[in-house]
Amino acid sequence: MLEPVDVVIIGAGASGGAVAYSLADTRMRIVCLEQGDWVKPTDYPSNNRDWEARQLGPFNYSPNRRARPLDYPINEDNSPIKVANFNGVGGGTILYAGHYPRFHPSDFRVRSLDGVADDWPIDYDTLQPYYAENDRMTGVSGLAGDPAYPPKQPMMPPLPLGKSGATLARGLNKLGWHWWPSDSAIASTDYEGRAKCINLGHCTGGCAQGAKASSDITYWPAAIRAGVELRTRCRVREITTNENRMASGVVYYDADGIEQFQPAEVVILACNGIGTPRILLNSASSRFPNGLANSSGQVGRNLMFHPYARIYGYFDATMDGYRGPGNCIWSQEFYETDPSRGFVRGYTYEFSRGQGPVQAAIAGMSTGRIPWGEDHHDAYRKLFCHRTGMVAICEDLPEEHNTVTLDPTLKDSSGIPVPRIDYTLSANSRRMLDHAVARGTEILRAAGAYDIGTEAPLTEGGWHLMGTARMGKDPERSVVNEWGRSHDVKNLFVVDGSLFVTSAGVNPTCTIQALALYVADSIKQRLATLFD
Repeated sequence: MLEPVDVVIIGAGASGGAVAYSLADTRMRIVCLEQGDWVKPTDYPSNNRDWEARQLGPFNYSPNRRARPLDYPINEDNSPIKVANFNGVGGGTILYAGHYPRFHPSDFRVRSLDGVADDWPIDYDTLQPYYAENDRMTGVSGLAGDPAYPPKQPMMPPLPLGKSGATLARGLNKLGWHWWPSDSAIASTDYEGRAKCINLGHCTGGCAQGAKASSDITYWPAAIRAGVELRTRCRVREITTNENRMASGVVYYDADGIEQFQPAEVVILACNGIGTPRILLNSASSRFPNGLANSSGQVGRNLMFHPYARIYGYFDATMDGYRGPGNCIWSQEFYETDPSRGFVRGYTYEFSRGQGPVQAAIAGMSTGRIPWGEDHHDAYRKLFCHRTGMVAICEDLPEEHNTVTLDPTLKDSSGIPVPRIDYTLSANSRRMLDHAVARGTEILRAAGAYDIGTEAPLTEGGWHLMGTARMGKDPERSVVNEWGRSHDVKNLFVVDGSLFVTSAGVNPTCTIQALALYVADSIKQRLATLFD
């Protein structure tokens, strides 16, 4: 048995890094276990000439396609949206696009405002100081004054709009619809030792420049300097408990595949909306026969993705192609509920650049825009660097039948049962997607597109994993309380996207990290009475 520690954190991604950094100033002995490893920037697709092939292979969003020993497979046969994640120090922030919006104040009061889902037990004002701290640690580029939000001050100027952003903004202006330069976790100027963005290409292949704020280069260096121990290639199987119904530590397999037991006074889960319920359910015992922290039956329920619509168009003028960060502006014209639209809640348009040369060819061939024969190359030239568009990030309402459970037969390379996803796209989401496609088409036509294509929902769009260990004040309707502590196990905490009560209509990473800082601060304020 290993020497006991004060805190063990499971997962070194967006939330694991933030909670480790914040708790480090207590001088407790903290160990983080990460089943992946450090990723070398020199290995990122963006650092190689074959970057598109590498994005489709070893750096694919899907763990099932990457199929590395460090990944775990996911049974997603019963879901129209497939899971995207990444195992390694930095987690999903290694491959995310760096789009970094906050939730709106209304997102915490969906039941009160619109009569659906549930209100959060906290509000925007509760998180505001943690949003601000997270912005400083991350380094956010943007422009103050967005009328869609309360006042907030980005650390750096916004990223350039580029040809694509300026073209699409003109279309929005013609329609009189809201748009604003995006908040981005990408340095537009040199920031705290990180060099500014130099437009290497799509950010989703990892940022070899270091301009994109993945948590391996923001929170983790600070946490490690402060004394946190980070152990990689350590796959946690279960959380153990003692006769007092408290967590006693975790069982994991180390880099050599040897089973280890790490005793701890506090256990913190930071494994995303799929990995956290997986570990809780696999920690079932005679004391907790339905899974750890699951007296409510809510562990693994209310899985929320963000259903995505993609709307793109081709222009006579040359656009940016794949150059530059993927996100330049957003529109929240259709964010709040309007009953006349036929659905509740709303969505954000995230406007993007174009495609790389290989993806442009694949898309052109698969849609019939590029024929075989003598017109082949001419058709390709009309597409490459002439495409731009947007995605619509649609709010997904929590529904108990959307679940993460343990697959009865499929196991990972360590013999641990893997997650099974059962997810159905709701009628509300379908109507929202249809609306987003129709309005996005109007934007592109107003901007001058001559050929428009759409896809909704995006099959590969399961980037955001939320809601499977929700927070709340009622122990019968939630897994953890209003500051992230399990209702059932007083020394067990959750800090990742599984906490979410609702999904909002924006990317969640900024809020995940603010929540992790909030939970950490709540722990620090209650150290003397933490287990009461």
